[in-house]
Amino acid sequence: MAKITFIGAGSLGFTRGLVRDMLTFPLLENATISLMDIDTERLEFAQKSVRRIVDMGNYPAQVEATMDRAEALKGADAVLCTILAGGTDVWRHDIEIPKKYGVDINIGDTRGPAGIFRALRTIPVMLDIVKDMERYCPDATLLNYTNPMAMLCRAMQRKSFIRLTGLCHSVQGTAEMLADWIDAPMSEITYTCAGINHQAWYLKYERNGKDAYPQIREAISKPEIYNEEIVRNEMFLHLDYYVTESSGHNSEYNAWFRKRPELIEQYCTHGTGWNPGVYAYILNEYQQKENSWKDEAKTWFAAETPISLERGHEYAAYIINALQGGEIFGFNGNVPNTGLITNLPENACVEVPVYVDKAGLHPVHVGALPPQCVALNHVCVMTEEMAVEAALTGDPRLVFHAIIHDPLTAAVLSLAEIKQMVNEMLQQNREYLPQFKHFSV
Repeated sequence: MAKITFIGAGSLGFTRGLVRDMLTFPLLENATISLMDIDTERLEFAQKSVRRIVDMGNYPAQVEATMDRAEALKGADAVLCTILAGGTDVWRHDIEIPKKYGVDINIGDTRGPAGIFRALRTIPVMLDIVKDMERYCPDATLLNYTNPMAMLCRAMQRKSFIRLTGLCHSVQGTAEMLADWIDAPMSEITYTCAGINHQAWYLKYERNGKDAYPQIREAISKPEIYNEEIVRNEMFLHLDYYVTESSGHNSEYNAWFRKRPELIEQYCTHGTGWNPGVYAYILNEYQQKENSWKDEAKTWFAAETPISLERGHEYAAYIINALQGGEIFGFNGNVPNTGLITNLPENACVEVPVYVDKAGLHPVHVGALPPQCVALNHVCVMTEEMAVEAALTGDPRLVFHAIIHDPLTAAVLSLAEIKQMVNEMLQQNREYLPQFKHFSV
């Protein structure tokens, strides 16, 4: 009987969907599902909703809920992490302070000044989690969904022996989007995708064994498809490889689209998909969710059949099934670069194909990325490496050095302006950075 632990179980939609998927596997249907959260009310809703799924499917699974992380981790085989270190009242400053200096942020949870400060606050919490795992479930596998993905995974991989990988929806989601654009069923599509989280590249994207990039180029020539992902489509047309993750995120990861208001207007405000032109989109999104989650939960419980019991496509359920001895599964995961991508730094956190079986995680050697792609990856990796080192050592100077090399920040601000901005952000975060003794550069 497997024990599967959710840290941050109050993320209701994710928890419900993943439990639904896991229980469809015969090897997991009798699992003990341990839910842990620091919010009593959310934890109670999570327990009731998971219990309802178990009852609907008549599964022999056990459900437990606790606010004690150690208790939740004891004897776990797999741990899933979906935490948020601080609410909007804390991390809104990650977005609002840079805006004062001219750095316009859409999402800000992955890299850049906002992502780096989120990492500085979250890394100590994640290290506490893996240290608890070393004590209570040293053989378990950690599947991390918390952002900023690459920096958190890198810090944990440096400081703990726990087997872990980071999971993101962007690779599978983008692959499906491209297939839809060329009217191809996913059964005809194969691909090799590698790089870093939110900035991996489809080195091969094939339909029935033949290069599908010409079909994608033809599709993008249609205004309705071009407008769906303007930022990423522009990147593809100029860099020749399609990048993972939405235009909202990718507009922040380079110097090309957000450094002037007229560029935001041209490339970021007229898309028909997720609108990258909206300033502080993530703040508005989280505030709406925070205000509406109770109503959504009540509606879910009131429905006669609130969820289909048919298996979805979330990676984690398939990974846990494979770890328990089920079918081998392939996915894209965030792992240390042990020579997997030869032109990115050794041991940096990279996103590559991974196969998983009962013996564990087996990342795939990719080789060198195209130079026009790895140039952008390399800058982002090095900012992340400095930010992780800053989080581990409490060195504010490294925070500054990481942010001066962020492509968007460097395109907008001078060194002196960045220094002033970083000092203000450090002061704002004083009580959330216990590893720091000084809060100025």
